[in-house]
Amino acid sequence: MNIVLLDAKTLGEDLDFSPLEAFGTLTKYQTTSADETLDRIKTAEIIITNKVVITAQMMEEAPQLKLICIAATGMNNVDLDAAKTTRIEVKNVAGYSTQSVVQHTFSMALYLIGKMAYYDNVVKSGSWSRSELFTDVSRPFFEIAGKRWGIIGLGSIGKEVARVATAFGAKLCYHSTSGENYGQKYPHIPLDELLQACDIISIHCPLNEKTQNLINASNLGLLKDRAILLNLGRGSIINEADLAKELDKKEIYAGLDVLSPEPIAQDNPLMHVKNKDRLLITPHMAWASIEARQKLLEGIVENIEIFMEK
Repeated sequence: MNIVLLDAKTLGEDLDFSPLEAFGTLTKYQTTSADETLDRIKTAEIIITNKVVITAQMMEEAPQLKLICIAATGMNNVDLDAAKTTRIEVKNVAGYSTQSVVQHTFSMALYLIGKMAYYDNVVKSGSWSRSELFTDVSRPFFEIAGKRWGIIGLGSIGKEVARVATAFGAKLCYHSTSGENYGQKYPHIPLDELLQACDIISIHCPLNEKTQNLINASNLGLLKDRAILLNLGRGSIINEADLAKELDKKEIYAGLDVLSPEPIAQDNPLMHVKNKDRLLITPHMAWASIEARQKLLEGIVENIEIFMEK
């Protein structure tokens, strides 16, 4: 089999791709632009893509292509209708990053709750060295125990976040954007009520027509003072311009691992908020623990094995 990996760099330079070589000849590209894609897949029988877009035209002009392996859970970078028409199988990998995303959710929450940016700077700037006090508690922080944690999207990641938050002693509630998760052991409440009542809110829902621009100027004002808003779903779920304004207007805090577009644009209003201690942004890496990326590769290998056995 002629196997082409289009964007190996997005999966990390530490990952060992040699298991893929058991299936045939592996051609590995670190990155692939839209202009380069067609030329690179023309003679491929199997392609592996994380975020490189595969269009209907590309499939039509790759006559030997039999299998598209998506190195992710989301499949929106491949024209699935065209793949079905041309009888090209498309396989993704689900569930590999749950623990990694959950861990990152709490890393962000604890960083913001504990005012870590401020306290780290107090020490490294020399301010604490000059102090007459043995401590600095000038930025009050709260405990998770007893606080309300609201989850938007109670899928596999949302459920695991709920389990860990419960271990911290939080009171859980959730809002389902799909309407499919009613009857869980946590109370389901309307979105506006969740935003208004919760001390910590974490987003774990997919991006679709219902969730596009879900959090915006019309409901950001509902957040209570000192509330923590975390987005581990997709960037476009939150209106970033509206969030930037709200961060400068009142004392709320936000942790974002996803943005729109990615990488973040230099003119994104979030890059210019005045109160930078209230905002934590990471470069869409919550999914990418060593273990998660290894599970992802194992999932791709399994998908190819199943395909080859047919």
